[in-house]
Amino acid sequence: MSWPGPRSTRSSENRQGAVDLQGVSDPRRALGTLGERTAERALEARGLRVVERNARTRYGEIDLVCRERSGYVFAEVKTRHATSFVAAAEAVGPRKLARLASLAEAWLAQHGRRDGAWRLAVVAVTLGTGAPSVEIVDVDDASFAALASPARRWPRGGR
Repeated sequence: MSWPGPRSTRSSENRQGAVDLQGVSDPRRALGTLGERTAERALEARGLRVVERNARTRYGEIDLVCRERSGYVFAEVKTRHATSFVAAAEAVGPRKLARLASLAEAWLAQHGRRDGAWRLAVVAVTLGTGAPSVEIVDVDDASFAALASPARRWPRGGR
């Protein structure tokens, strides 16, 4: 079975790869769209093929669904400005990863691929004055456990 190209969204890319954000009036949505396109290019540079953008299941949305030889990669994209208080990668905690895993299983079931191999990735995009910085974090059992460890949580009563 051949896959169609990724679903189109409101923004588009010109030939140089720059994202055209005309028609996107909400600054947060524009930031997210720019981050998702940057993440998409970084994942493609690693040999992954984007199957679907903003994939909807009955339980929520997955930012990017990608295909690699060994299976699927479900990516959560977080975009921040360099001046942001919280780094992009830190914005994804154990609850969000657990939710992403549930969404991945729902997507696979929805597409008749319940037994398909898959993994999760967090793509952290940081925008500064120069080129965007992209960090791709592959989530395995060990890193998932580290994110869920009590040492990573804020103490009770505040930060």
